[in-house]
Amino acid sequence: MLTTQGLALLSRRAWLRDLALSGGGIGLLNLLANDRLLAAPKAAPFRPAIDLAHPCAPRPAPEPAPASQLLIIYCAGAVSHVDSWEHKPELTRHDGQIPPNAPEVTFMGPVGKLAKPFWKFRPRGQSGKMISDLFPRLGDLADDICFFHSLTARNSAHTQAENFLSTGFAFEGYPSLGAWTTYALGSPNEELPAFVAIADPRGRTEAGMNNWGSGFLPAAFQGTTFSVDQPPQNLHSPPGVSPGSDAAARDLLGQLNEAHLARFPGDTQLAARIASYELAGRMQASIPQLLDVTQETSQVIATYGADSQDPIKSAYARNCILARRLIERGVRVVQLFNGGSNNGGLTNWDSHTDLRKKHAQHAEIFDQPTAALLSDLKNRGLLSRTLVVWCTEFGRMPFMQANGSGRDHNIEGFTCWLMGAGVKAPFSFGATDELGWKAAENPATLYDFNATILHLLGLDHERLTFYHNGTERRLTDVHGQVLTAALA
Repeated sequence: MLTTQGLALLSRRAWLRDLALSGGGIGLLNLLANDRLLAAPKAAPFRPAIDLAHPCAPRPAPEPAPASQLLIIYCAGAVSHVDSWEHKPELTRHDGQIPPNAPEVTFMGPVGKLAKPFWKFRPRGQSGKMISDLFPRLGDLADDICFFHSLTARNSAHTQAENFLSTGFAFEGYPSLGAWTTYALGSPNEELPAFVAIADPRGRTEAGMNNWGSGFLPAAFQGTTFSVDQPPQNLHSPPGVSPGSDAAARDLLGQLNEAHLARFPGDTQLAARIASYELAGRMQASIPQLLDVTQETSQVIATYGADSQDPIKSAYARNCILARRLIERGVRVVQLFNGGSNNGGLTNWDSHTDLRKKHAQHAEIFDQPTAALLSDLKNRGLLSRTLVVWCTEFGRMPFMQANGSGRDHNIEGFTCWLMGAGVKAPFSFGATDELGWKAAENPATLYDFNATILHLLGLDHERLTFYHNGTERRLTDVHGQVLTAALA
């Protein structure tokens, strides 16, 4: 049994022990601080000031930004980087050999032999960047492109990989890059949606609207999808309704909505619904002219390939013209799709068989119109404010599948690229190994890629968050760093 004197002694000993430990801890913190080894203090989340009556009104970027608009060009199905953007001479030298240290089976089955690129690589532009004949016209723009050759993904299944590319998560229910951007910045053009997703004429991709969805962000920031050949529904007034009576009805509805909102000023859903109705009314006036590509000169039509005898190519070319028109009018985010859902590689870039034939077919549709779009943006001075993102969900293996004619999915090293405002060009960031299989030089993740895109728009990927279900959610989850070496 402890005496009162013993308790006092124990208390003094505990006090001295705690004092010593505290002093040591303070000293350690001081040393770590002097050596800059402590984690930087976490910045407060960025909360954009949003007027619910005008949710997409333009808002200044929280940080200085070279880019104010975003054009995302997405090739669905996974383009083979070793046949297009990244030159690997060793792959040609080892053509037909058994790949070293390869697994017996990859995503779609047994592994075959190494295969050289199906298209010849040539030096392009003044920089001499080696790009294959798969994309000859885009290759001519090599001096304007910043390539990221060492990207890695996390999922080999197309739907989940698309989700991860667009939202930072493999599962559904998370906001897309475009939704995060418009949530933060709104849009300068109030006559058109802040975020437009232009579907490929062959249909939607595997992940569909997850690529432009708003997830748990307010619904106002979801992308609006339409194309030249598939305009928004209910765009025109019903038969028998004159323009005058239609305008009078809209004016009356506006007055009634304002009166109702004045009675319930705290009803945020009502304010958002009214804003969406008003935008729909303005789109009735702005969209028909926007979609009328016959206003373009015959030279523009021919340059884009919109006069092609191939109906898919001409439709995609019209979508490229639409993308340029949207950027011209100040729409904040435009997402342009090339390729639909998977159909054995016939409607997108997924080429597990007959890669030479299928990639060639898709490139014939994609190369000319896309190169014309990018050249047009440059010639009109729009690249000075627009960041262009070319992306695909992952790459393809340097070896064939056992069938001998297709390449399997590759998440361990592939290429995406940027062009336009704030980008260092010509420039190549990172590289895969000598065969084009795994990221070897400056490996980077899609978290890093998205963090860099947000940075160029004046947005800190760690601060751009939304509190949801007890967590500060963000596009890059808890990962990512800006790839500063690629910045101008």
